[in-house]
Amino acid sequence: MNIFFIGTGGGRVNLLAQLRSTGGFIISGSLKVYVDPGPGALYGAKLHKIDLSKMDILVVTHNHIDHYNDAEIVMEAMSGYALQKKGVLVASKNVLQGGAHFDPSISHYHQDKMQQVICGVPKQRNSILCNGKNADFSFTPVKHDDETGFGFVLAMDGQKIGYTSDSEYFEGLGGYFNGCDYLIVNNLKAEDDGIPDHMDSGGCIKLLKEAKPKTAILSHFGMKLINSMPELEAQKITAKSGVKTIAARDGSSFGDGGVLESKKSLLDFVQDDEKI
Repeated sequence: MNIFFIGTGGGRVNLLAQLRSTGGFIISGSLKVYVDPGPGALYGAKLHKIDLSKMDILVVTHNHIDHYNDAEIVMEAMSGYALQKKGVLVASKNVLQGGAHFDPSISHYHQDKMQQVICGVPKQRNSILCNGKNADFSFTPVKHDDETGFGFVLAMDGQKIGYTSDSEYFEGLGGYFNGCDYLIVNNLKAEDDGIPDHMDSGGCIKLLKEAKPKTAILSHFGMKLINSMPELEAQKITAKSGVKTIAARDGSSFGDGGVLESKKSLLDFVQDDEKI
């Protein structure tokens, strides 16, 4: 399988500044899975010559705008300009139905254009058959302010890819990701700043010591971590966790060869004096 990062940015400040895109990532194997297409997903797909109509499964892990903003656009592409009933949507309850503090973030109109809609529930599993091929999802719990959100472990093509989504560390979290070939960690910040619900590097180290993936990939960086070089933070986490850890960049891919290859990102089109 291959993981391609359209966007590796997170946090409210970066969401508006777009120093790094918030377009999510794509897992490609026998099926193509788009995960958390926030702002920048459509533009990033065009930039990297990715045909969104070829996506088989769309995953939206929780009801925050940096994870769902471009979801309906991706769904229109998946469903042939919304003229066909095609593709699979996997999303949290609040994304699909709303809740006490949330409206639904994907319209019923767009949900109806999918061949199948699955509500992901933490600690449950779903086997998805799409175009004659299987993808098995094990949904993992999170500690985040969308209480219906989830992470997941995707088993496909003989490999396992884990994704924490947005969550602060809690005891036992790593156990849900045992056996992963790759674990994508939304590591927003280097240090605990007193603001809950997101992973910091200390929590990430604890997570990786428990989960023991073959390789960890950091993403969803906040502005402070972006400016202090995530690559250096990844080196520290590698040293302290014992797990090979790499900081993803916009336009980078990671796959069977174990090598990150950086393609063009939005930053390549920004003048130095415009960068924050």
